[in-house]
Formats: sequence, C-alpha cells, structure tokens
Amino acid sequence: MPVTEAALAVRTISAADHLAFLNSQSSASFLQTPAWAQVKAEWKAESIGWFSGDALVGAALVLYRQLPKVKRYLAYLPEGPVIDWASEDLGGWLNPMAAHLKSQGAFGIRIGPPVVTRRWDAAQIKDGIADDAVTTLTQLPPGERSQVGASVLSQLRELGWQCQSVAGGFAAGQPQYNFQIPLAGRTEDDVLAGMNQLWRRNIKKAAKEGVEVTVGTAEDLPAFHALYAHTAERDHFTPRPLGYFQTMYAALQGEDPDRIRLYLAQHEGDLVASTIWIRVGTHTWYSYGASSTEKREVRGSNAIQWRMITDALAAGAGVYDLRGITETLASDDPHLGLIQFKVGTGGEAVEYAGEWDLPLNRAIYAAFQLYLKRRG
Repeated sequence: MPVTEAALAVRTISAADHLAFLNSQSSASFLQTPAWAQVKAEWKAESIGWFSGDALVGAALVLYRQLPKVKRYLAYLPEGPVIDWASEDLGGWLNPMAAHLKSQGAFGIRIGPPVVTRRWDAAQIKDGIADDAVTTLTQLPPGERSQVGASVLSQLRELGWQCQSVAGGFAAGQPQYNFQIPLAGRTEDDVLAGMNQLWRRNIKKAAKEGVEVTVGTAEDLPAFHALYAHTAERDHFTPRPLGYFQTMYAALQGEDPDRIRLYLAQHEGDLVASTIWIRVGTHTWYSYGASSTEKREVRGSNAIQWRMITDALAAGAGVYDLRGITETLASDDPHLGLIQFKVGTGGEAVEYAGEWDLPLNRAIYAAFQLYLKRRG
C-alpha cells in the first residue's frame, strides 16, 4: 500500500466502501469492520478513509465515547487503523486523521496499531515457566523482533502519542499479548505434530469418548450463553448478557455469512463446551469460550478447539488466534493455567504495539483520565 503520504486526505466514508477496502486486504481485525459499530451501539461510530487523490488507501472504524454532560469525545480505533504501518512517515497518515477527528469533537484519540513487535515460541515459554527465576514473558529473549514494530513505536513517541500499556498486558482496551498458531503453509498433521503430548492425547480421548462438535445457529446462542454464565461463575469473571452475543452474531453474519460461527461440543446429548469463532480474510480468532464443570474428562474443550483450528485451515487462514494472555509466567499466578493451555497448542506468544493516546485538548484529556481513575 505504498503511497505519497504528504498527499493523504481523511474523510468520512460509507460502510460499503469501508467493507470493500477491508475485503481488498489480506486481513484486518474484526474490531475494525463496519459491523462492529452495531455491536458497540452505545458508542457513536464513523467509518473514515484515507485518500491519495481519488484512491482509497486506508480505512478505520472510529468509536466515539462521549464525556459525561458535554459533547466532546474520545475517538477510539480498536486494533486500528488499517493503514500502511510500514511507512517511514506515519505522521503523513496520522496527522490528517487527528485533524479530522478533532473537527468531529474529539478531545483525544486512542489507537491500537495492529503491528507485532516481538514473538516467543512455545518451547521458549515452556522453559520460562519451568524456570523459577523467570516471572514474566518479557524477561525471555524473543525469538523474533520486528523492525517495523520498532519503527512504529519510535515514530509514535516522536509524534507525541502516549503509550497506554500496563503491567500484565491487559489495559482497559485490547490485550497487548496474544497467543497464536501460525497456519500458513501447514497441514493438519503439521499442526497436530506441533502440539504437546497432552493436547494430542486429549484430542484423541475426546474422539474415543464420542464428543461431537457441530456448527450451530443463532437459535443455539441461549444454550451457549447458559454454559458461558456457568463458566463465568466458576472462573470468577463478569459475563456479558445474552443480548450482546445475539447482536454480535447478527451484525457480523449480516456483513459476511462466514464472519462468525458458533460451535457446540456435545457428549451423549450434554453440551460440554461451546465457542465463538470469527474470521476476517486470512485471520481467524477464538473469541469466546465456555465449558461445563461436569464431564471434563471427555475433553470437550480440546475437541472444540481442534475443530476450529482445522476449519480455519480449511478456510485458508494463515493464523488461528487464541486472543489475550497476560505476560506473567510466575508459578503462583492464577492466569498461568490459561497460558499453559494455550502453549500446549504449539503456537507462539505475540506482543503487539499496544494502545496509544494522542491528547488533542490537554485539559479535557486530563479530566477524562481523572474520571476513569475515579470509576476504577
């Protein structure tokens, strides 16, 4: 997407033009699709485009979060914008965006560059977990450092953007650390061979026990949600309401019939696991999951993950993304079990650039930060 950045103009575009642009890319985050605006209906939303002459060369979904009592907004671009992040002149892309968003009433902007900065493979992480001296992922030398990622971080600082990363890797927005299985150029046998012995054994056990994994429909969402609420109670997190998933399913499927799938793993008529799978181009995500406390021995969670992975391969995906992990590897951390479950797939931990803010009105932005702290 190399263009002359100095000539770029940013303006509002239609959802149709936004989607057409995303469809011309190999992939983009599902949080940057026009349909996501319907999922986040409590936010004001806008699709914007970058133009080089008449050519649309970049796009983004902007969600506007209004300050209480005043018509000023934080403009949030989750895991976006979709622009040429390899550019050596990011100011040429971001400055006209900032001017446009300011004209729309934004007092500040938050972006999440979809740019990888470092990677660690499963073997490195496993060794780190076994070493008591290692308590965080970032203590391990990465298997790969991205030059583009380093350039993006450097340019953002020079342009006055402020990093919002917090210890642990989970900020208020999207996770900075994700766990992914590379699929490009691999077969099912390759992926299975890359998994650890426990994962392979559990996939075989689920098949032997007769666990059946099927793709459901919108009518199955209440069954998914009941199991998800059960999982939330067991694992001590606050569940989203059923209506959220119904809106999400309808919006994403309405945009593309194969954007979202609901999977159900059943054993002798009992729902033992259920998950939501999302795809944009060559990127697939495991988005939400639920599992029963009963019948854990039939390994429904492993069976349903394997089905989603093989379906991702069949769809031509280059990445199967298990989404967020924390950076902690300490043996006494409650998040360690989740990391170990994901590491068993033989994938890699991926660090993204994180979320970055640009204050446009410093006084209002400071008041907003104070408001967030008071809300806890």
